Amino acid sequence: MNYSEAIQFLYGLQLFGANFGLENTRRFAALAGDQQEKLRFIHVAGTNGKGSTCAMLESIYRAAGLRVGLFTSPHLVSFRERIQVNRQLIPENEVARLVEELRVALQSSAGVSPAPDRRDACPTLFEFATVMALKFFAEQKCDLVIWETGLGGRLDATNIVTPLASVITNIAFDHQQWLGDTLEKIAAEKAGIIKPGIPVVTATDEKSALAVIEKMAQEKNAPLVKVGQASRLPGERVSASIAPTASARAGETPALPLTGEHQKINAALALATVEVLQKQIPVSEEKIREGLQNVNWPGRLQLIEKSNGQKFLLDGAHNVAGMEALRAALPAGVALTFIVGFLGDKDWRPMCEILAPLAVKIFCVPVASARTADAHELAKTFYAANPNAEVVALENFKEAIIASKNEPFIVITGSLYLVGEALEQLGFLPDDAGERGLNEWTARR
Repeated sequence: MNYSEAIQFLYGLQLFGANFGLENTRRFAALAGDQQEKLRFIHVAGTNGKGSTCAMLESIYRAAGLRVGLFTSPHLVSFRERIQVNRQLIPENEVARLVEELRVALQSSAGVSPAPDRRDACPTLFEFATVMALKFFAEQKCDLVIWETGLGGRLDATNIVTPLASVITNIAFDHQQWLGDTLEKIAAEKAGIIKPGIPVVTATDEKSALAVIEKMAQEKNAPLVKVGQASRLPGERVSASIAPTASARAGETPALPLTGEHQKINAALALATVEVLQKQIPVSEEKIREGLQNVNWPGRLQLIEKSNGQKFLLDGAHNVAGMEALRAALPAGVALTFIVGFLGDKDWRPMCEILAPLAVKIFCVPVASARTADAHELAKTFYAANPNAEVVALENFKEAIIASKNEPFIVITGSLYLVGEALEQLGFLPDDAGERGLNEWTARR
């Protein structure tokens, strides 16, 4: 099997949708030798900021000399972004090898082979990628794995591990059709990653959601550290509750390369997590500073300036809380042009209302997904929210780039799918458009 064939095999697994439950993943992981038993993890869940927090933790521990695995999703362009060791993408030949080995293991196990009529017995794409990552990280002898959930936490495929620490970034509305229609229900799903006796670190500040996390931590005798409003700057002390207590390392830290006030919260969360694990994995102040100073996470308030002076701000905000964070980070007194596309299953109308007053021009485009929201419907909503803006619905992202060629400052947002396409089309990431479709999924019923 070569790399192209491996990618096509992974596309075939999309037939099996997204499965909420751990039985399938546990069974598949056992076929692969339960590689998770050989690894140490920091498990990260939450509504927003998971990827950025993971990137900060990875950078800190890599600076400290550890060999660090990083598992995240979705990818911007290439499937290989999901599985990294010391921020190097898994090589194509390793993807091909692992896919072939795991496919053979499936087929040799009681004749189970990925096929539409064996949907109940076969792994989904995410379950397959999860076990692939475990096998690769174990083979690479990673000292630590930064392990991001896919969707939710309690029933997420990543929840078959027992981590050194569980991290819950925050709780906001997103994926309500799968996680629940209240913050309490969503919090219960995210808090499902909490394990008995394993410390929990959270920056959740919504009271009802935090109460759910606190209750779960108490029931499981898991020490809980809360990064609160008063401790959002990197290096400041965090408040703690639920004995035994822990506190974040005090001291100055450098300015983050990731912009936005919300990234300071993510940095405080990462620092608190590092402090909680100091006895198990010591990290010096110098290496903490170095790690934060060099963190890189594309597509999140990423500012790109072209040779002609034109600026692009790319941000994968795709829910109301994320869009509010983007609004807070936008420069004042600048004429802003937006290129916006949403997935149709997102709550996009209030997001349009957040952005509309900020714009001089808005180009609405479809996202390269079967789940895209209609660009013309977006345009109607934007125009109703700001009749003074020039609002245009276009057929695709390329048309939007052409239409905005003379605009000085362009904000591209609404979906990580759109941001990935933008980075590709603008020439800042390799053209692996054929792999962006692997982000597509539907729930298994």
